[in-house]
Amino acid sequence: MLYDKNHALIESSVPGLPAPKRGKVRDVYDLGEQILLVATDRISAFDVVMPNGIPDKGRVLNSLSVFWFSLLEGLPNHLITADVDEYPAVLLPVKDDLRGRSMLVKKVSIIPFECIVRGYLTGSGWKEYQKQGTVNGMQLRAGYENASKLDKALFTPSTKAEQGEHDLPVTAEELVRALGDEKARRLSELSVLCYKKAADYAAEHGIIIADTKFEFGEDSQGSLVLADEVLTPDSSRFWPHESYAVGANPPSLDKQYVRDWLDSVGFNHQPPAPVLPDEVVAKTREKYVEAYEKLTKQRFV
Repeated sequence: MLYDKNHALIESSVPGLPAPKRGKVRDVYDLGEQILLVATDRISAFDVVMPNGIPDKGRVLNSLSVFWFSLLEGLPNHLITADVDEYPAVLLPVKDDLRGRSMLVKKVSIIPFECIVRGYLTGSGWKEYQKQGTVNGMQLRAGYENASKLDKALFTPSTKAEQGEHDLPVTAEELVRALGDEKARRLSELSVLCYKKAADYAAEHGIIIADTKFEFGEDSQGSLVLADEVLTPDSSRFWPHESYAVGANPPSLDKQYVRDWLDSVGFNHQPPAPVLPDEVVAKTREKYVEAYEKLTKQRFV
């Protein structure tokens, strides 16, 4: 295992197993019939991975995903177990490194699109609306402001880019052409359903979920299965209710703090990224932990 000077896990390794496929955050190990997902402490912004990590970030992401999989019961997901004591024997030598930051999941065929749901108008959606009055090509009514709550949650899918590339918006028509009408419709329905259930829960705990992205896969029977991470600070925009106001970007409990710092130092959104200062690392960790504790009502240890 490779840790940085702040003991953030940058790369995982398992003796006896081939090197994993490394995503922006997760290391993926093929165990034959199953997959091991390891949430490292890497952090990306503008689709660029930072050279240093955020301590405990992977544990927050993993634990929140497990929490949401349980809350969204009734919707099939890929989780087998996140209990390292139930893992295959080959993983036991590194189980302490894997504890809290990994999950054993079923193999599914991942749908190659990000299933984004927006409940509020912000980010790239707000920029498009300002120019054209649309989001992902869908015409919206006049009168919205930055951070306005949308009249209804919008399904705004995008491409699923490889590391170092950028996701691109996909219209409903383009999704239908790629996947067929039935699958595209089902993805939209399930994504909005998951968002609404999570947003209602989060609102009761003082957090607005402005937007989020889901990933789905298909199991061996062709059924859609919720996969990857779910409703984490990496995949969502979390706004504390007490600081929310229409007209400006509210402070958020996610990676926006890192994006803002990168823009403040003139980062051009292309690799290589600058090293994050210790104070940015500490503040970002604090925001991730706060999101976990507010949503789960459990102390992060």
